Amino acid sequence: MNVKHQQDIARKLKVLNHAKKIKNVAKACRYFGICRETFYKWKRIYDKDGEQGLINSKPCPENHKLRIPKPIEEKIIYLRQTYHFGPDMIAWHLKRYHDIKVSRNGCYNVLVRNKLNRLPDNIPKRSRSKFKRYEKRVPGHHVQIDVKFLKFKDNDGRVVKRFQYTAIDDCTRVRALKIYDKHTQRSSIDFLNYVVKKFPFRIKMIRTDNGHEFQTMFHWHASELGLIHVYIKPASPNLNGKVERSHLTDKREFYQLLDYKGDVDLRLKLAQWEDYYNFLRPHAAHAGKTPYEKLKSKMLN
Repeated sequence: MNVKHQQDIARKLKVLNHAKKIKNVAKACRYFGICRETFYKWKRIYDKDGEQGLINSKPCPENHKLRIPKPIEEKIIYLRQTYHFGPDMIAWHLKRYHDIKVSRNGCYNVLVRNKLNRLPDNIPKRSRSKFKRYEKRVPGHHVQIDVKFLKFKDNDGRVVKRFQYTAIDDCTRVRALKIYDKHTQRSSIDFLNYVVKKFPFRIKMIRTDNGHEFQTMFHWHASELGLIHVYIKPASPNLNGKVERSHLTDKREFYQLLDYKGDVDLRLKLAQWEDYYNFLRPHAAHAGKTPYEKLKSKMLN
């Protein structure tokens, strides 16, 4: 008899003996935090089979024929550890790029079995927002623009600061990205021109925060392009929540894997990441479809 079995017997005998001693089953159950049904179940088993009956029954043996094959399990673990994908994203990725069909629960079971169902402490957890989620129905009706601050080290160990401008369409989540040395109004104007040419639909409204890079010059340039420019309320980043959330995706899936080799290399890789995000990456908000697949479905409706 192993230690675990001895512990099972000792714990249950303690409950049974205490109830017998005080002659009150209800009080004994409250004291040990169990229900009376459990107590009487243990008593019936003990009266019939003795101490051996108090050993917890073994679970049904696992059917290894139903377990996900090792090569697929390794892919699931890699996607979790490298990109911190959740079960849904892992299932979509395997289906789209490897033609491997694994259910969401199957992916989750692999994560649990390998103790990867919880993200590391240094990875921000996704929590339910107290704000109501909204989504525009028409592409281009509402485009959010923001700037992500970046820091790299060059070959000499010096810190290099760069600024990623991001625009995301509220309806389709199609994005435009570009790197600048400074976040000034001139950079913002240049980026807005890039967005207007990049997006395959007409833009009606753009929304930014109140940063200095989006002030008078930028505002009037947007007006000259026929765009409505609105500012979010101060200290309300949730109003630009989609672009903020996309920056977290950039951090996890692009920048943490990036080996900075200079600005030319950075701009090339960011352009590749932009294409991957728009055309190839499954998006949770679209139930596994890419932003351009979502755009196509909108245009067909």
